[in-house]
Amino acid sequence: MSDEQTRKVIEQFNQAFQQHDPGLLKDLLAENCRLENSGPAPDGSVHLGYDECLQFWSSIAGNEGAAFEVEEVWVAGERAVCRWTLRWGTGPKDFVRGVNVTRLEGGLIVESFGYVKG
Repeated sequence: MSDEQTRKVIEQFNQAFQQHDPGLLKDLLAENCRLENSGPAPDGSVHLGYDECLQFWSSIAGNEGAAFEVEEVWVAGERAVCRWTLRWGTGPKDFVRGVNVTRLEGGLIVESFGYVKG
């Protein structure tokens, strides 16, 4: 898989959160998708399979009270790293910064690990 193909998948994934459109996620996840969320501390939660991952991410993407900002994306073959900020209010502490480390196979997300500062 080329860097360009991986970047297109990651861009569509990020757009789901930026546009509050969970429907953009449906064609991006592999049946055996594995998601490791950043919380709760210390190890976060694990979500296995297409349905669990889609449900988890859809709940965040559909939250119109949150704003997802992409800071930077790096792509190398079937791997990508995205630095981001998630805001849920206007206060000085109403946000978290984080990183997603994602691996694709055959053009679909098979692994994503989320990490946050804090």
